[in-house]
Amino acid sequence: STLSEAAPPNTVVALFNVRDRDSGDNGRTTCELTGEQPFRITLLAADAYALVTSETLDREQVEEYNVTVRVRDEGSPALSASKTLLVRLLDVNDN
Repeated sequence: STLSEAAPPNTVVALFNVRDRDSGDNGRTTCELTGEQPFRITLLAADAYALVTSETLDREQVEEYNVTVRVRDEGSPALSASKTLLVRLLDVNDN
């Protein structure tokens, strides 16, 4: 995915769905980002999420981000899975 460094906070970077085929608590899921990054996850609907920017970006400082999303269910024991998304920043003439 590419994103302009001029994108304001709350810009949607990616949309994704999470599904666990179990029922009850075992089927409920939560998403989180690993590490500190200028992104956050927003819940859109039951299993639909958006990865959005949480602050302004600067390509001169960081050209790309490896954003790892970890999903965990509420079963016992809890199971989890991770997916890493590459987000490349496009340069905007700052001068």
